[in-house]
Amino acid sequence: MNFKKSVKNIFLAAILFFILSAGHSAQAANNLGDYTNFTVDERFEKNEKSQVPAVLVKTTPNLYFYIDKSWWDEQVLGKQNEILANLDVLSNEFSNKIYPTLTSVFGQEWKPGVDGDNKIIVLFHLMKEGAGGYFRSADEYINLQVPGSNEREMVYLPVLDIDSSKSKVFLAHEFVHLITFNQKDRINNVQEEVWLNEARADYSSTILGYDSFYEGSNLQKRAKDFLNSPSDSLTEWQESKYDYASVSLFMHYLVDHYGINILSDSLKSKLIGIASINKILLENGYKEDFKQIFTNWTIATLINDCSLDLKYCYLNKNLKSFRISPTLNFLPLSGNSSLSVTNVTKNWSGNWQKIIGGNGDLKLEFSGLAGLDFKVPYVSFDKNNDYTVNFIQLDSQEKGQITIKNFGEKYNSLVILPSLQTKTAGFNGVEFTYPYTFTVSITGSVPIEDQVLIQKLLEQIEVLKKQIADFSSGQNSQTNLCFALTNNLSLGMSNSEQVKCLQGFLKSQGADLYPEGLVTGYFGSLTKAAVVRFQKKYAILQTGFVGPLTRAKINSLLQ
Repeated sequence: MNFKKSVKNIFLAAILFFILSAGHSAQAANNLGDYTNFTVDERFEKNEKSQVPAVLVKTTPNLYFYIDKSWWDEQVLGKQNEILANLDVLSNEFSNKIYPTLTSVFGQEWKPGVDGDNKIIVLFHLMKEGAGGYFRSADEYINLQVPGSNEREMVYLPVLDIDSSKSKVFLAHEFVHLITFNQKDRINNVQEEVWLNEARADYSSTILGYDSFYEGSNLQKRAKDFLNSPSDSLTEWQESKYDYASVSLFMHYLVDHYGINILSDSLKSKLIGIASINKILLENGYKEDFKQIFTNWTIATLINDCSLDLKYCYLNKNLKSFRISPTLNFLPLSGNSSLSVTNVTKNWSGNWQKIIGGNGDLKLEFSGLAGLDFKVPYVSFDKNNDYTVNFIQLDSQEKGQITIKNFGEKYNSLVILPSLQTKTAGFNGVEFTYPYTFTVSITGSVPIEDQVLIQKLLEQIEVLKKQIADFSSGQNSQTNLCFALTNNLSLGMSNSEQVKCLQGFLKSQGADLYPEGLVTGYFGSLTKAAVVRFQKKYAILQTGFVGPLTRAKINSLLQ
């Protein structure tokens, strides 16, 4: 929630808070075995309840551990003792690693906070599948300001993961949200955009070294989810695993290339979102802005090759083999062809479109809506799978084109990576989609053998056209007979009077021998089949070739 208050309202709220603080501190006392009804987020609670009774099972120097009372009471004593031992491990991890590391990077949480207590409450309760925990900014205000507030510094974790190694990852993530509230909402009186808030929190597992061992890590999970939905918008937030995947992969690229202070200093800025990152980039002397970095990230996600350029690769050792599989678009292997594709995209979504096939000079035209801001790099892959990176220059109407000579002969494939980069602030939920179109046309060269075949087909078409005309005019009403065959005749011969003589003879032998009865002068497959039937009838080797033996027999019948 974003609570923008006037100075007068802040002063009055502060007075009211201090008037109520004495009674509130007594209410907030935390003693082992205490039962408390906590307001929870119905979106994440397994049974969509808004209240959860919880019992305080452990107190440590930095934390209070509360557990859903119903769930806790169902556990046998041995299981309860095992859980308490795991909470000791989690508490030590928080005190010795999570807290000092993350506060040194991002700054302090509000301390002692709204409840006047330096300790943070961790509430474990039943959550819907896939939920890894959450933080409610409402809890940082008193009930008179925000009804339903628990009036505590607290985070919420899934109870079914209480004895899992994932609990430390979840706790670190939610603790960063506590810090963010203090740094942004409380100190700077601004509310961070959700995507960047979640990006910082998710990156905490890498800061703490939890992703160093890749197998089973949070980073591995994010990478797998990203590959399943790579075009999920970076800035649109709908609480899906793909949202987390996009911000995670982008943050690893951003921090590895520009340093952790990009995240930490932007957190302490009065600006939010993309503007805060651009401010820190400029202050640290970088020439690239967020748009250029996002564009480079989309290229790195495709080729991930540091030898081409450091900006086109991930530097994290666990991501050195990470690459996207582009959407495939096929062109016919030969001849002239064209392909037109229209897609929709959202701001800050990666798109990877691969074109393969075709043989000749390739022309690609890109078109977006006027008034938008598309960036369209493209990568050309040659026969050795070496590649070059270039950019399509778009005009004021968001149109542009490129030509690649000898595509298919010199280049195997082309990948275009259009991304929409128009909107830079105000990301609060579902974003609009916008269309873009690319058209690929190729002026192809045809192999020699295909040219011969095409020419023969064209000749046959012309012959058939003539035959149809002849039949229409009655010119073919009589059989074309001759007195003798003087030349050997074979498949493929055309415009031959001798072939016409042969066809006329075969026609005269009856429909069983030459049912088509065409007299065209072209020795095609129909004529050959008739010759084979003739040869079979007279016990001549059935080759379809009109040689000396076949000619002699035909000539004897022509007399």
